Amino acid sequence: MDQSIQQRLARAMEELKATEAAVAKAETELRGSSCTVKSRDRSVEVTVDAQGGLVALRFLDGAYRDMGPAELAASVLEAAEHARTTMARQVMQVLGPLTRASQAVPELSGVEVDWLKIFGPGVMAEPDDSAVRPSQRRLRDEINEDGEE
Repeated sequence: MDQSIQQRLARAMEELKATEAAVAKAETELRGSSCTVKSRDRSVEVTVDAQGGLVALRFLDGAYRDMGPAELAASVLEAAEHARTTMARQVMQVLGPLTRASQAVPELSGVEVDWLKIFGPGVMAEPDDSAVRPSQRRLRDEINEDGEE
């Protein structure tokens, strides 16, 4: 059953309008989004916006007073990286449907997005709230060792 070119064009235009509306909704949703994460040692809380920018930093329960500068810095960096990765996953979840091919109009293929290139390798790993990437763990160890000398 062949559709006329006009019918196919009309369906494509409807799909385009629906996509434009979905993009506007996603932009609005992300514009007000943020993610707040505590460090594993519960001494620091950071908040990042949808672009991964640090918008708030809180030191919790006075624990920072008993920490050395290097240890505190490591906690801040750990929490910030975790918050950025979590926020990036939320962005991917919101924008993901917009990258898929159209079901109604087969000629409208999806947009291929290289999430790895945009957000880095951490975003593609399985979420694990207790995990710290080995490079971060090594950095923490090196910082702690430097502080002990």
